[in-house]
Amino acid sequence: MADIEKEIGSEEEGYFLTLTDEESGEEHEFELFARATINDKDYYALVPTDGKDDEYVILRGRKEGEEIFFESIDDDEEFEVVEDYFNDLLFNEVDYDEA
Repeated sequence: MADIEKEIGSEEEGYFLTLTDEESGEEHEFELFARATINDKDYYALVPTDGKDDEYVILRGRKEGEEIFFESIDDDEEFEVVEDYFNDLLFNEVDYDEA
């Protein structure tokens, strides 16, 4: 789990945040790409600003008081639902496997 250095107050383009890896203590900067609420849980699509990867990161957000904490999604089914949602939203992909 990593915590946000800044609180997300709006979803304007170009919103950057720094996440700290709790295990290594290493900081990483991301741009908030998209946010979604699915089954009463908040999820965030974050793009690394280092430009090394074309991928994006999906994390679940959990609010405690005024702070938001990001958590990785360990449940495969939950992750697949959220990943499909963001892929459809961000890349206009159609999942033909779903009936």
